[in-house]
Amino acid sequence: MTFSLRMETALLSSAKLIPSTNAVLSHPIGSLSLHPSSPLLSSRKSSGSASPLTVKASSPSASTSAAVTESQGIKIKSDPSKPIDGQKTGTSGLRKKVKVFMQENYLGNWIQALFNSLPPEDFKNGLLVLGGDGRYFNREAAQIIIKIAAGNGVRKILVGKEGIMSTPAVSAVIRKRKANGGFIMSASHNPGGPDYDWGIKFNCSSGQPASESITDKIYGNTLSITEIRMADIPDVDLSSIGVTQYGNFSVEVVDPVSDYLELMENVFDFSLIRSLLSRSEFRFIFDAMHAVTGAYAKPIFMDKLGAHPDSISNGVPLEDFGRGHPDPNLTYAKDLVNIMFSDTGPDFGAASDGDGDRNMILGQGFFVTPSDSVAVIAANAQESIPYFCSGPKGLARSMPTSGALDRVAQKLNLPFFEVPTGWKFFGNLMDAGKLSICGEESFGTGSDHIREKDGIWAVLAWLSIMAYRNKDKRPGEKLVSVSDVVKEHWATYGRNFFSRYDYEECESEGANKMVEYLRDLVSKSKPGDKYGSYVLQFADDFTYTDPVDGSVASKQGVRFVFSDGSRIIFRLSVSQR
Repeated sequence: MTFSLRMETALLSSAKLIPSTNAVLSHPIGSLSLHPSSPLLSSRKSSGSASPLTVKASSPSASTSAAVTESQGIKIKSDPSKPIDGQKTGTSGLRKKVKVFMQENYLGNWIQALFNSLPPEDFKNGLLVLGGDGRYFNREAAQIIIKIAAGNGVRKILVGKEGIMSTPAVSAVIRKRKANGGFIMSASHNPGGPDYDWGIKFNCSSGQPASESITDKIYGNTLSITEIRMADIPDVDLSSIGVTQYGNFSVEVVDPVSDYLELMENVFDFSLIRSLLSRSEFRFIFDAMHAVTGAYAKPIFMDKLGAHPDSISNGVPLEDFGRGHPDPNLTYAKDLVNIMFSDTGPDFGAASDGDGDRNMILGQGFFVTPSDSVAVIAANAQESIPYFCSGPKGLARSMPTSGALDRVAQKLNLPFFEVPTGWKFFGNLMDAGKLSICGEESFGTGSDHIREKDGIWAVLAWLSIMAYRNKDKRPGEKLVSVSDVVKEHWATYGRNFFSRYDYEECESEGANKMVEYLRDLVSKSKPGDKYGSYVLQFADDFTYTDPVDGSVASKQGVRFVFSDGSRIIFRLSVSQR
């Protein structure tokens, strides 16, 4: 379990600008890993030397018997099973160590419980999408999911080549292909490999993560499961694009990039971005962190936008992310940070995470906080991004995110929403036409083009802003920099200072006891209490009532809010374990 502390203070004006702090850095990258000409390697390998994998994740032991029926022209086995502890879904799906998911029936139970939780009309004879970040165990898990889906009456599975498809791309494909939903095999920004993490989540027909009402049903069904329905079919070859047919059930392997790329070309002015990346005096670097966006970097940044091949770093997806931690922040993307803070650093740098939904933005010697990033995008969207030519419908942030976006909404007279952590809370607002641009302080930024946060979208949004600001600059003329854009934003809207402290791998019992202590402190607090020079305005445990469907989410983080707008937030991250 991860425990996070957020602290924020605000300035109403920003006449005195404080430059970004340079972090303690390691040695720079010695060489840049280039993505091959194809979006995917023909054979992805771990950078380690893991032994061959044998999994009984959903097949019965030899002593059990399975009932066999026939459906869709294929044999269906009903394999006996029983409940397994620890399958409660968090804010971003079910995440555990790989070895937990490798237990017999562990993954199979959860997938079957999902089908048991959905109305039959939501998947019977329907289309589901399957993708993942390329991490260890995805290959084996994909086969399990495909067979259980067929066993429960799904007519077709659309899966990315090699099982790869970024989280934003899965959402985009669900929406474009009008699918009934989709599975995402990922533990997001968590490390991968035999000794590390794996995860699974389900997105609905809108492309957004399943609601708490669905995930609660899934958990309930894992507690009473008695069988897993699986199609008796061979493993499907996911290495080649094409269709494999078994009776009336089919699996189509697709290019994981094409639908997403088409959407990006409809959102952004690629010719404008290309005019920036083609300038000899503008240097760009993107760190894919050996994660899923390595499959997207070359087709988008190089082939479509003209970026130099050396601009793609760590661009080959690996099952263990090159033994790295694919979390785009100052700690885990330190090689990129080192490059950007060097005396000869590029003008613009960016990174994305394991499944491609998070991002980090850097200028030469300058770090853009996630809270500032979404605020800058929102403030510049209408003039820089064709998709927002009529202006954003509304803005929203997660509760722990700084109030920088609030200032933009107020100045532009836009509807504004503060929601709990979890992208599904933004989805309802988007579907109701109330929200266009949103973000979380955990390096997540996005818009209503899909129903997930989107790392590459955020990078393209920033490149669009930089390109628009520099479109009239003559060759040799000094370009507007990332720091120029952010400092101008502070001067216009004011600046919110924000710090986040994460305490990882905490024991649940101790973390929960501390939060209970904080809740007790909240119950005894009253307006006017002094905390040093700060005067308390209110303290609470954040509760959110959805303005669209009226649903209530309680205990979403302990808040201490002060009279000058400063805040201290405490929150447990249940998505981590």
